[in-house]
Amino acid sequence: MAKGPEQLRLTPDERSDLIAYLDGELPEAHARAISTKLSLSPTARREVEILQKTWDLLEQLPRPQLAPEFSEKTIHTIQRLEARSSVWSERAALWGQRGVIVSAYLLIALAGLAAGYAVVRLVLPNPTERLVTDLSLAENLEVYLEIGSTEFLDALVESRAFGLSSP
Repeated sequence: MAKGPEQLRLTPDERSDLIAYLDGELPEAHARAISTKLSLSPTARREVEILQKTWDLLEQLPRPQLAPEFSEKTIHTIQRLEARSSVWSERAALWGQRGVIVSAYLLIALAGLAAGYAVVRLVLPNPTERLVTDLSLAENLEVYLEIGSTEFLDALVESRAFGLSSP
């Protein structure tokens, strides 16, 4: 059985917008839609009347009174929290400055190490280069040690065994 327009109920979205509707705070399109529904449906009008009566009854209730020192305590608490946050921000700024200084010292030390390494590489001879150039000497060192002195080599050069003529 279909409901007639007089039995239409408000949707949950429309019900949540009723307070804004009663206060005149809804956008015009939404307000017009709710007005149309209210004009067509006695059920929806009853819901609005019940809500309006509820608000009226709430307005009649006595309002709680704050203690006179409430404002003072609240302001004191806020000031204390602000003081704490300023101490933390000062500490954070101090640690930030220290971090920058330490980073600068580390950067300077790293640059010094790199410069020292470069100078040592350029100034001091590389011992492995000499080994590479004298590799044949190192490979035949045992043979040369057996010879003992260069006199034998000089005698070989002067002999005709190599086919060299003396000058």
